[in-house]
Amino acid sequence: MAQSNPPFMSGVPELLLLRLLNDHEMYGYELVRSIKKATNEAISLGEGVIYPVLHSLERNGSLKSKRKAVAGRTRVYYSLTKKGRDRLGKLRHDWSRIQGGVAIALETSSHA
Repeated sequence: MAQSNPPFMSGVPELLLLRLLNDHEMYGYELVRSIKKATNEAISLGEGVIYPVLHSLERNGSLKSKRKAVAGRTRVYYSLTKKGRDRLGKLRHDWSRIQGGVAIALETSSHA
């Protein structure tokens, strides 16, 4: 059985949230579903992971939120700020560098 949150996943929720919110504003549960869909179900993060990251990103100024009434209930929608877009750019760069390094290491013969 696959581990739901392996240790190497640190930082991935933030990257995915910023990437999805770069397209348009979304509310929490919508983000949970969108991450699953965007990763072809390879990554499934629950609300217990998503909401603390959203709140942290909002506190540090990377996101802003607004409440909207939808079908008789209130939802909190999140969107990126300029700081959030800048953070996404940095994380994308870092992720590409790390991904490339890991790919090289996995392809390298252990008898080199």
